[in-house]
Amino acid sequence: MESILEAFYRGQLHPEETIIPSHPDYRPLCRQVAAQTEQWRNRLGKDVFRELEEYFDLCDSIDSMHVEAAFLHGSGLEPT
Repeated sequence: MESILEAFYRGQLHPEETIIPSHPDYRPLCRQVAAQTEQWRNRLGKDVFRELEEYFDLCDSIDSMHVEAAFLHGSGLEPT
């Protein structure tokens, strides 16, 4: 059976939908990321940019697995 921490972390619970970081740099950085993403999309073209997005999705998947393991380890609950 899945722990509440695992369900929470894996997005089966959604309290994060109501959380917006209050750090003053958060929104400016989001705008900067969006602007640079559009610049790269225009520079690389549709097909190459799609390949780059797929690569970043793979990297994000690996990072998410690592962060999940660290989160569970820090909580004292190891993945089953």
